[in-house]
Amino acid sequence: MENAVIRKIKKEDNQAVAQLIRDVFDELNIPKVGTAYEDPYLDLMFEEYSKPKSVYFVVEKEGIIIGSAGIAPLENEEESICELQKMYFLPQTRGLGIGSQMMAICLQAAKDFGFQKCYLETMPFMHAAQKLYKKSGFKSICSPMGSTGHTSCPVWMIKEL
Repeated sequence: MENAVIRKIKKEDNQAVAQLIRDVFDELNIPKVGTAYEDPYLDLMFEEYSKPKSVYFVVEKEGIIIGSAGIAPLENEEESICELQKMYFLPQTRGLGIGSQMMAICLQAAKDFGFQKCYLETMPFMHAAQKLYKKSGFKSICSPMGSTGHTSCPVWMIKEL
């Protein structure tokens, strides 16, 4: 997508990122209970991803945030495992290859932090997302890992980095 830039989140992006995530949840009718929608830090993403071995990226086009995704340690799991978190894109950005670019940047960040595996959770009806995850080398696993608090996400995947 022309003029779109992938960059690290800034403090002033917090409101736009929270709105983007909430808008995608509303658009796709994703359950709000037991998902990222309920995360207490949804309005404080810059602060949350300023923690060690964490990073959050946004896709910005003409001053508007149109997509986002991040990497952070997977809670209550081995230190070598990270989680791909909160990867969401507005409808007009889907199918243009931005997700693949974002995935590559996130996975490179995970490797740079020294992680050996990357975990993610998603919803069964998010077919385009799962296609991207599989294309990126993620494999389905049969039970959740760590403590994400996302009890409504029944699809779990992992990738060796």
